[in-house]
Amino acid sequence: MTTAQDGRVLIASAEIGRVIARLAHQILEPDDAQEGVVLIGVRRGGEALAKRLAAEIERISGKAASLGFLNINLYRDDRVTHEMPESQIPVDINGRLVVIVDDVLFTGRTVRAALDAVTDLGRPSAIRLCVLVDRGLRELPVQADYVGREIPTSRRERINVSLSADASQSDEVAVLAAAP
Repeated sequence: MTTAQDGRVLIASAEIGRVIARLAHQILEPDDAQEGVVLIGVRRGGEALAKRLAAEIERISGKAASLGFLNINLYRDDRVTHEMPESQIPVDINGRLVVIVDDVLFTGRTVRAALDAVTDLGRPSAIRLCVLVDRGLRELPVQADYVGREIPTSRRERINVSLSADASQSDEVAVLAAAP
């Protein structure tokens, strides 16, 4: 592992590309994915990962995945007030396989909010969760179906994901130590 300016780099750019390819293959593997999937990236963290997964799924299967983005602020229970663009869900999700995509799975609260938002949009045939990093330490009983890397952390540490919509040398996942 190399050292980033503010922490330890746990996943560098080249490995992120391999992880995304593996996640795309895993998403396509089940029988219910053969009819196509709807990837929904959670704004902000999951947007770039969802775009990269959609491109990789199209490269592998020859079929474009439906791609949307979800603003979950109204569904959060922690009073986050960050301004973000509205949700963009370009297809009807009723009866479709939906994969919620986010960069880091931590307490499970973001996923709970995303599930509430998705079910308000319709009734998918199934909802699955794909994350680049699972850092553990859940507060809610949530588990990802597709995980790029499991990186156990302490509550005092922070995972920093720098990910572009297209592969970039600056892509990395680092762990930042808490201030003393």
